Amino acid sequence: MIAKAIDMINAEQKAKIEKVPQFKVGDSVKVYVKIKEGDKERLQAFIGTVIARDNGDSVSATFTVRRISYGVGVEKVFPVYSPYIDRVEVERSAKVRRAKLYYLRKLTGKKARLREI
Repeated sequence: MIAKAIDMINAEQKAKIEKVPQFKVGDSVKVYVKIKEGDKERLQAFIGTVIARDNGDSVSATFTVRRISYGVGVEKVFPVYSPYIDRVEVERSAKVRRAKLYYLRKLTGKKARLREI
């Protein structure tokens, strides 16, 4: 009974949200995030590699993007259906054989490269 109610709410939420671009684990993406500073709003781009997607196709679906910034690895988890995400652009696609690329956390430099399709 509760599961049916949750599924109904998820269906309603998905119907309200516009189509999300297709991207997968291993893609290099540019995520444009809306940032509110006082009464102004601007877009900030976060460029990196998608290392994980979670919760499949539900409203609570998320994806994790990793990049190296000034020699330090930075990861951000974004909700797929967030109103704060303006758009997601796929820059490159890579061939990967894993669902989660957590092994990239240990690699640096050329070893952290992925093969392009």
